[in-house]
Amino acid sequence: MTAGSQEWWRGAVIYQIYPRSFNDSNADGIGDLQGIISKLEYIAKLGADGIWVSPFLMSPQEDYGYDISDYKTVDPMFGTNNDWKAVIDKAHELGLKVLMDMVFSHTSNQHPWFLESRSDTKNPKADWYLWADPKADGSPPNNWICRFNNCSAWTWEPRRKQYYFHNFLASQPDLNFHNPEVREAAKDVMRFWLDLGVDGFRFDVVNFYFQDKELRDNPPFTEGDPKLDDIFESSPLYLQRQKYNRTRPENLEFIKEIRALLDEYPDTTSIGEVSDDDNIRLAASYTKGMNHLHQAYTPFLLRPDNNNAALVRKGLQIIETEFDDSWPMWATGNHDVQRIITRWSEEGEAYNADKVKTLMVLSASMRGSVLLYQGDELGLPEVLDMPLEMLRDPLGIALYPEAPGRDGCRVPLPWAKDQENAGFSIGQPWLPVPHSFHEFAADVQEADENSVLNFTRKFLNWRRTQPAMVAGKLHLLEDFHEDLVCYERELDDQKLTFVFNLSGNPLKVKQSDFEGTLRFLADLTSEGVEVTDSTIKMPAWSFFIAEEAK
Repeated sequence: MTAGSQEWWRGAVIYQIYPRSFNDSNADGIGDLQGIISKLEYIAKLGADGIWVSPFLMSPQEDYGYDISDYKTVDPMFGTNNDWKAVIDKAHELGLKVLMDMVFSHTSNQHPWFLESRSDTKNPKADWYLWADPKADGSPPNNWICRFNNCSAWTWEPRRKQYYFHNFLASQPDLNFHNPEVREAAKDVMRFWLDLGVDGFRFDVVNFYFQDKELRDNPPFTEGDPKLDDIFESSPLYLQRQKYNRTRPENLEFIKEIRALLDEYPDTTSIGEVSDDDNIRLAASYTKGMNHLHQAYTPFLLRPDNNNAALVRKGLQIIETEFDDSWPMWATGNHDVQRIITRWSEEGEAYNADKVKTLMVLSASMRGSVLLYQGDELGLPEVLDMPLEMLRDPLGIALYPEAPGRDGCRVPLPWAKDQENAGFSIGQPWLPVPHSFHEFAADVQEADENSVLNFTRKFLNWRRTQPAMVAGKLHLLEDFHEDLVCYERELDDQKLTFVFNLSGNPLKVKQSDFEGTLRFLADLTSEGVEVTDSTIKMPAWSFFIAEEAK
């Protein structure tokens, strides 16, 4: 469906902008809203239906915008509220929908709400955050672990003589959504931006809003428990089942309040980031029916170990079993994980543009909507081995050198090969742009008809014209080689067949394995795929698309 249609979000492609690294208009080395405006035509040409912009509101930037100190004001480093309105208006002129990143699980410790809440135990906002008394020996209230520093998720506040809870940095205290005033304040923020013209929200860690009222200890992880499907692997979190500090049943009741609010604004949508032990089934429950989120995505294809055909098939099987009236969304990259081409390659393996194209088509052809992270349309690899003095990510600094952190996927985009900093900024970028990125620049790829950029444009613009691709069912085809993922997308009288070789070896497929006669879409099939009357020969990391011949 196109961005102007009813339920435009079903099957939509949403392009994620990480504003610090997208495009700098004022030479301060940090991307900004005017920089986004100047590149919106590029995104529309790509074949996207909308944009999701990561946080650009007032923030001390300790977690680079995911620590908000004012929910209704654009941070001056990115521009003004009027600049954001200009982004919305220009995007709408180009047929693009606009989604804001909403970080409601926590605020900055500089937010006025928290400054008031921490002052004493009797102020009007005393119960707006999760506070608890120490144990008799002065230790934290329970065993919950912070995701960013691998120690207690509780920090002592001497003014109140209590601990406050934080899932992430100590400077990111968690709000107390058991308090109805907090829920109303969050809805007031949403109304503010919806009235300005945004088309919906991406909700950060949407299953983290509520914690157990009794503050019970999390139980230890035991053999047979669902594996924590999470992007932060170097953490004692893996020794616990995250039972009481997130994914509480009350969370779904607040999700219903969010949906009711969005239903007051026609043609809006919601995207939830869902992460837990059994995240695909959890995402299904968060999008079930007409009174929950419109769509949700999980870390399933963002993990470093979900890079083989068997695991992709497993995910598709769960999706087709669990998502009956729910709507899935797929993400293979974002601002928190390694670039997919690096994540899905062996150490020292040569860069392979065919693999990039294959993975892009895989993620954008499964049933559901698509999140496309900025730069993945250029096939950018991860920037590895940044020295400690260049790191900006608090997680990467805390875990250095055992874990790579998140700076490597946040490196600014290359726009022009022969310009300073590859055209991102004439100032000193907040993260350095490596020389190798100049060869990936958008202007280089514009001029190459076989580039990743031009292929992505061709595929995504074709995709949006195919009813079976946007809203059709998916039928997984079994009994093929273990390194193949094969499925059909079907709606009414259209049936499309997709076959992916997700291995470094050439494979053969028999024509007789498919029902009916296939008509291959040569322009949308990997170079090197050979079709004979009986056999389809597929090179390493390749795919073909075919439709049922009439």
